[in-house]
Amino acid sequence: MHLDELTTPALLIDHAALERNLDTMAAAWPGLRLRPHVKAHKSTELARSQAAHGHRAFTAATVREVAGMAAAGLGDDLLLANEVVDLSGLTPVVESGARVTVAVDSDVIARAAAAAGIGEVLVDVNVGLPRCGCPPEDAGRLADLCRSLGLSVRGVMGYEGHLMSVTDPAERAPQTDECMDRLRIAHGLVGGDVISGGGTGTWRTNHYVTELQAGSYPLMDTAYVGLTDVPFEQSLTILATVISVSPGGWLVADAGLKALSLDHGNPSIVGAQVLYCSDEHVVFVMDDGVPTPAVGDRIRVLPSHVDPTCALHESFHVVDDAGAVLDEWPIDLRGW
Repeated sequence: MHLDELTTPALLIDHAALERNLDTMAAAWPGLRLRPHVKAHKSTELARSQAAHGHRAFTAATVREVAGMAAAGLGDDLLLANEVVDLSGLTPVVESGARVTVAVDSDVIARAAAAAGIGEVLVDVNVGLPRCGCPPEDAGRLADLCRSLGLSVRGVMGYEGHLMSVTDPAERAPQTDECMDRLRIAHGLVGGDVISGGGTGTWRTNHYVTELQAGSYPLMDTAYVGLTDVPFEQSLTILATVISVSPGGWLVADAGLKALSLDHGNPSIVGAQVLYCSDEHVVFVMDDGVPTPAVGDRIRVLPSHVDPTCALHESFHVVDDAGAVLDEWPIDLRGW
């Protein structure tokens, strides 16, 4: 099949660009130094590609992702890096032999982990992002509680997510160090071999973690591509069809809000300016001097945020430079 035969909107992965991204990250963070976050792509097939590059430990955000990875034979070392109050869905996963670790930032979550039969935890520390995580000074007490419940405390984790979009590396680096100083304090109180955290945006500036939880790097989006020190290519695009060309100068294609996420801003179209998106439509105007597509022509839309965009689709179509569809990978970790 050729991509021109696909029903649009269709989520595409440029296979060559994907492989370059995987190679680049594997060279910088080899083996267990990288714990890829599957929340970005929600696909066990893409995770297999990451595992083939040496990464056999994975990060997840939902019970569904953990269970799906284990069922796919990718359960060597799975971290649920998100607080979940009801962890009972992981009991059969642990009983199946998969290694499951969960993040805890409160007594309630610690007791939920113990009740579910989960043996290992990381103490989740707030390093500056106003989201989950206990205060650094409370990490030792929480670790002691976990141990009293029979849980093995592997170490700590902290996510400096508020720094992922800081564009200037010279500004991002010292801010990352400040966040990691908080994690260092917590680790001194908790102990353990694992210091987990970071992401695609701080892949160069986070020198403290023992494992990097990068998620977006295989596929990327326009929000990340704008960071000058993040060399990964945008291998993910949405194939759309031009469905209307107005005499007023604007064009409409069939990839709207139900095909891509706008939480990081409008998508991009090379050679055009996006005006807005509605449920089923992206409306755009061509740049001066760029030929105007006709009704029926195919275009590529570049999403601004990869994670929620992937969650809107049922599969990826993996394509080569000639437009041949090499494979179709289910996005099989969607839902909760």
